[in-house]
Amino acid sequence: MSQSAPSPARPAEAAPGLDRPAAARARILDAALAEFAEHGFSGARVDAIAARAAINKRMLYAYVGNKEALWLAVLERVYAAMREGERALNLQRLPPEEAMRVLVRYNARFHAEHPAFLALLNDENRQRARNLRRSTRVQPMYSPLLATIADLLRRGEAEGLFRGKVDPMQLYISIAGLSYFYCSNQHTLSAIFGRDLGAPGEMLVREQHVVDVVLGYLRPASALDRVPEV
Repeated sequence: MSQSAPSPARPAEAAPGLDRPAAARARILDAALAEFAEHGFSGARVDAIAARAAINKRMLYAYVGNKEALWLAVLERVYAAMREGERALNLQRLPPEEAMRVLVRYNARFHAEHPAFLALLNDENRQRARNLRRSTRVQPMYSPLLATIADLLRRGEAEGLFRGKVDPMQLYISIAGLSYFYCSNQHTLSAIFGRDLGAPGEMLVREQHVVDVVLGYLRPASALDRVPEV
């Protein structure tokens, strides 16, 4: 089992040792995440975020900034939480096939456990990433991750477990997409197929399916020839 995905929204009172400005900023970002997830970028109101955070607007602007700054800060915070969780997996210390399973399960669970993140991603894509393009923090977060995946692929290929010439970026997009689509479209898919695809048992079935799909793709042709038919 992979480690549990960390929450991107950490209440200020849960972080002893934060100085007052840092605690206030954390409280503001908690409130902003909830407001944006519920109402989207266009529907969210700074007044409502200030009220949720129990802070006046003047201090909100001083600690974070305007509505666009709030949105970007929340996005960066959630991405940072996801990357932090992936680093904590210590994938480089695991055998390549086990590491890939752990990464896939972590990714699936993060998407399932953070619907607010999905809401923000959907909205940011509707805006064609106009806010995220201004970030100087998010893109550098992915370089170490892709380097780790590239190392897993090299080790797996050397041991005869993985096929060669796999693009780390394309593989990660596939891993994320297989979980993101399921979670983001969970309600419509449930209605279409007449099953509660958000139920814990269904989520575990999906998680295992994604693991099987990714590892099945990574197996070299010679290994595939040896897999018995079910």
